[in-house]
Amino acid sequence: MNSANVKQVSQSFIKPKYNVQNSKEPYYLAPMDLSMLSLQYIQQGLMFLKPLHFSNGQVFSIYKFLETLKDSLSQTLVHFYPLAGRLVTHIDENRHESVIFVDCVKGPGARFIHATAQDLTISHVLDPVSNDIPSVVHSFFDHNEAVNHDGHDQPLLSVRVTELIDGVFIGCSMNHTILDGTSYWHFMNVWSEIHNNNNNYNKGSDKSVLNSHLPVHNRWFPDGYGPIVTLPYTDHYEFISKYEESGNCEKMFKFSSRAVARLKAQARNESGNNQISSLQALTALVWRTIVRSKPGLTHDHLLKCVFVGNYRPRLNPKLPENYFGNCTGAIECKVTVKEMVERDLGWVASLLNQAVGNHNDSSFRESIKAWLNSPSVFQAANLFDSNSLTITHSPRFDMYGNEFGLGKAVAVRSGYGYKFGGVVAAYPGFHGEGSIDLEICLPLNTMTALQSDEEFMNVVS
Repeated sequence: MNSANVKQVSQSFIKPKYNVQNSKEPYYLAPMDLSMLSLQYIQQGLMFLKPLHFSNGQVFSIYKFLETLKDSLSQTLVHFYPLAGRLVTHIDENRHESVIFVDCVKGPGARFIHATAQDLTISHVLDPVSNDIPSVVHSFFDHNEAVNHDGHDQPLLSVRVTELIDGVFIGCSMNHTILDGTSYWHFMNVWSEIHNNNNNYNKGSDKSVLNSHLPVHNRWFPDGYGPIVTLPYTDHYEFISKYEESGNCEKMFKFSSRAVARLKAQARNESGNNQISSLQALTALVWRTIVRSKPGLTHDHLLKCVFVGNYRPRLNPKLPENYFGNCTGAIECKVTVKEMVERDLGWVASLLNQAVGNHNDSSFRESIKAWLNSPSVFQAANLFDSNSLTITHSPRFDMYGNEFGLGKAVAVRSGYGYKFGGVVAAYPGFHGEGSIDLEICLPLNTMTALQSDEEFMNVVS
């Protein structure tokens, strides 16, 4: 299966139903936003069974569905208005610096694509036996080879709705300079809520609830900084690069709530640390297994595991969860191969727990101040290393709560972006109650060894 299976039917652009006053002003970006300019769009999506009827009883029609999606998207963009604009750069040649911001009314709006894959079924895409994620999934998303700086000319949000024989996939690509994973799923939650309220899918719903979910657009800065940040560049060639890896494969591994609970209990018992979380215990298992699977690592080789952590609750005072933008930081844990192989699961999990605990308000503020004193842009080639592990997303995100009148999604899948060796995306399991799904990207030989590891596969559902 490849992209030839997916055909584009139509394309349109969606603007906010009306413009709020703030959308007419330049939307300036914060340090963590600007540092993402050379990275890729966030691409996440949901697979639904194609129903005979919507949840309000009406007969399902893909064309009716697309129109209701467009209408509710237009309403949602009133609140998330930066996603309807474009990036703009103002250059000061004399000072050799530039300011990059969002013009929220520039361009035709968010892109909306209708596509079909009429020779594909859900079972072609979701293989419960091999756990493989076929490359055709990348075709369910727009912006597959774009970096965030391309948002000067390309939409900051693109929605692609792909109709399969028995399914519907809603895939969104959002510019990572505008938002992080927390804000991504916040947008999806609000869009789904507006869509369901419009079409009477939420019977008896209280529309006032939506107000408490609306985004907070005031960008966060340490005291004495902001709201405008200058970058020490006048040409994008100075800080933009595109980085790709080949030879990696993607698989989705599912871990039941019972298996996760057993693993967490094991890690806590072995370490005596009752603060270890489910994800930390599961990460420790994956990390140890991958290290065992890699040939040629010497005992003094330094290993690194990175959690992409949400700092909203770590700041003092806390930022609201509906703070719109990037508020993440890299939480690093380093060990040698010798330490990894000689210690047990609990020791590794406890080390991860300590690393997470050491990142707080003061450490985040200091890192942002250091960036402001010497601004730079992340480069994928320097961030991702196949000998390291990077944990993105979170099983705490409300992914399956977005039903759009189709019922609960059967799966979450991601696109082309961030498919580097050693990157693991953590999702809530379909059945909830503490179950976790991990989308793992590794070189083929390492993935084969991972699937042959008895300790790891005994925990996989």
